[in-house]
Amino acid sequence: MHTTWKAAALAAMVTASPLALAKQKICVFDILGTSGDGYNSAKDYAVEMQKHGADIELKAYIDERVAVEDFRTGQCDAVMATALRTRAFNSLTAALDSVGASTVVRNGKLDMAGSIEVVRKTVQTFASPKAAPLMVQGAYEVGGIAPLGAAYAFVNDRSISNLEAASGKRVAAFDHDKAQAQLIQRVGARPVSADVMNFGTMFNNGNVDVVMAPSIAYKPLELHKGMGSKGAVHRFPLTILTYQMIFKRDKFPEGYGQKSREVWMSRFDQVVELTKRADATIPAKYWMDPSEADAERYVNLMRDGRIEMADKGFYDKKGLKIIKRIRCDVNPSSPDCTQPTEVWP
Repeated sequence: MHTTWKAAALAAMVTASPLALAKQKICVFDILGTSGDGYNSAKDYAVEMQKHGADIELKAYIDERVAVEDFRTGQCDAVMATALRTRAFNSLTAALDSVGASTVVRNGKLDMAGSIEVVRKTVQTFASPKAAPLMVQGAYEVGGIAPLGAAYAFVNDRSISNLEAASGKRVAAFDHDKAQAQLIQRVGARPVSADVMNFGTMFNNGNVDVVMAPSIAYKPLELHKGMGSKGAVHRFPLTILTYQMIFKRDKFPEGYGQKSREVWMSRFDQVVELTKRADATIPAKYWMDPSEADAERYVNLMRDGRIEMADKGFYDKKGLKIIKRIRCDVNPSSPDCTQPTEVWP
């Protein structure tokens, strides 16, 4: 009888606990709203995580700024958004989106498979139980990281064929990424304030000459209008963007973060296929490859820019150290790997 009473009391306590009663609301940024791949992946994730004690309700946002602000102010318990926005909650994992951090060039040629491998190994490292303490910053924890595809430079004129040719040109710079405007000025171009809601329209209307975007934005934002008959896409990743989930630790069951990161990691290859398919939607006539000399030069310029932005506090130094180690594991012959750079104490 006594045992039965204890079991009943325990059941009552579990039922009364906030986690058992409350759904966890996740704000999901997807430029296509509920019809996008990001939102559809979030639906699969919500079903999967029921096994780990979550009862997730999703809310789609086409405006990333609003999604992140709703999360910050407590209207959502978690958010799925680009690392450019989630950096405020974990700067270490957002280091993956630092300029050139994962770009691999071998013998003057872009190695896209190698670049993706850098991202894979970094996400794998961050998803390991050993890295769990690094995934927590204050009340927030990283619940997963996925590749969003390379950020390519879309230009309205093929004559903007290298960095020198970009001098004086107008380049869209996101307000919330303070490093962007400084990196654009570094190469002599003119940053023009933009955000995710208007940069495509600005390009298509001729208000800027260059935008940086992943190929998944090409169709929804109709970037072919901005390129017209003279434009091009530079097949050189300024970075490989990531999409990250951040959650409030007190709103989810104990140990949830580790399970969540492992689930996201298990879908890495599936997401890479989506980004490859997006690359294939851009007609071959638009692609433009850098010369061997330019490819090698860009790697060095991006490294110098990365170090400067880290010293100014825009990029996370510990994150960059981890990524350099992984980049040199993937491409040990890179000259960068014998130099004492990105090895801050």
